[in-house]
Amino acid sequence: MRLTASAVAIAVTASGNMALAQSGEEKDKSCDWDNMFFEIMTPGSAARSHKTVRGIALLACMQAWAAPVAAGDLYELGPVMTNPRLFTQTATQSVWNLAPAEQAGPAKPTEIADAKGGGTESDPSSDPTTLSIPYGFYNENFGAAAAYVYARANYPQRDSMVLGTVMAGSKGSVLGFLMGRNLPIPGLDRFFVDPILSVGYFGDNDVYIDGNPDFPNERAGINDSDEDNFVEGDGIDIFFRARFKYLLPIGHGRDQIIPDYRFDRGLLVDGATGAESLNPLESGRTFLSLRPFYRDLEVDGDGVDESLETLGVDFTLQWDNRDLPMNPSRGQAVTLEYNLDPGIVNESWDVVQMEVEAYFDLGRTDRFRQRTLALDFWTAHSLSWNETASGEIENRPPAYSGATLGGLWRMRGYPTQRFNDRSAIYYSAELRLTPDWNPFDNYPWLQKHLGVQWIQFAPFVELGRVAPDWDLSELHEDMKFDAGLGIRVMARGLVVRLDTAVSDEGVGVQMMVGMPFGFR
Repeated sequence: MRLTASAVAIAVTASGNMALAQSGEEKDKSCDWDNMFFEIMTPGSAARSHKTVRGIALLACMQAWAAPVAAGDLYELGPVMTNPRLFTQTATQSVWNLAPAEQAGPAKPTEIADAKGGGTESDPSSDPTTLSIPYGFYNENFGAAAAYVYARANYPQRDSMVLGTVMAGSKGSVLGFLMGRNLPIPGLDRFFVDPILSVGYFGDNDVYIDGNPDFPNERAGINDSDEDNFVEGDGIDIFFRARFKYLLPIGHGRDQIIPDYRFDRGLLVDGATGAESLNPLESGRTFLSLRPFYRDLEVDGDGVDESLETLGVDFTLQWDNRDLPMNPSRGQAVTLEYNLDPGIVNESWDVVQMEVEAYFDLGRTDRFRQRTLALDFWTAHSLSWNETASGEIENRPPAYSGATLGGLWRMRGYPTQRFNDRSAIYYSAELRLTPDWNPFDNYPWLQKHLGVQWIQFAPFVELGRVAPDWDLSELHEDMKFDAGLGIRVMARGLVVRLDTAVSDEGVGVQMMVGMPFGFR
């Protein structure tokens, strides 16, 4: 059994007899390692020293150096070598590179021993992977739909991603969608960009804005509005935004700009970029970002012809203290955001938002490789919102922006943007359970194309409410509630989810790339 990883130096000190490192020289091949300790230095991070399992050290010496081991030390190997799971878990946490110093060379994909003894898998944190498959789904906007997705993870560099998808549904809706994540900006090491472009045509689309003649005296989308108070029509929806992010040189971003995550069957075993402390100067990655955005949603139906157009910019400060942003098991994230439309194409508006996420590792069991309690809190308020004496609203965000609940991200049991008002508050809890078995392994021909590393089940509950002002008491009265089950898979470095939730207005089915919390 062998673990390899490039760019990890192991300095071993043993009574002054041995010092090994990728940049050093071999001084002694004896394995009389009393008072031994390992100093593991990952690229760009501070050195961390700790005691390690003595048997692992002796096995490392035997493998890497073919060195003799004192007879009195052989018993140290017993508990480790007879328990592969113990060896794997301990070694992946403590000993990453067992290769001799003179063999150090260009970076190679990490191979991590399978905890079941079933071989190794190439580390997806450094290898570009491609997902190219047709698929089908159903939701209220498309009906029954057919689609195709092409995505590349760890491209054009590690921890980056590009994705494109096209889809068409039985309701006459079609959509093309392109997105990128953590794309590098040439010559600017700490700058990244997250672009999104979506162009679609929607047939029989339900939009929760005023204009339904059956509800002349009720504003659509407010907390106690009727579920049938919407306008229906066809229309084009064009959406573009590009977030330009700067990674501050603090915490885990001080010395390591690009994360170096290490996985065992898709779950993180080393290289966490957060969850070490609650001090942003020491733990996590902090970003300052600016995001220009544009959207034009047209609705053309009986008695309504609306164009909801906006052009503006978002300013964001985010402290991401999660161990692994794509699938966190520990840590927190805090995001403060200010959205501004200065009124270039329509009337001006603004919104202030805050989101707090927290993740708690509940440990593994015989059935589940990982159990995580995920909590989310989000709130939003429009400072520019102005209600006149006649009841008209001036300088309000479009119904799809600002203090909005319902659809893909928040209150998944309700239709898209079902609720919208000046202020909103939202709570959610998920129990994310990743079983030890992977049903896709039973179908090698399918697994060859999908590359599913894990499947996850996530029962969840959500509470939320919109209100005409940010009043803490009112926001916690007559709150909306839903509950459901999410099914998520990690396929070739991408997390894909299918969430189904039940509310007092029916059943919502949401399908998207990425976890539901912290979508920016």
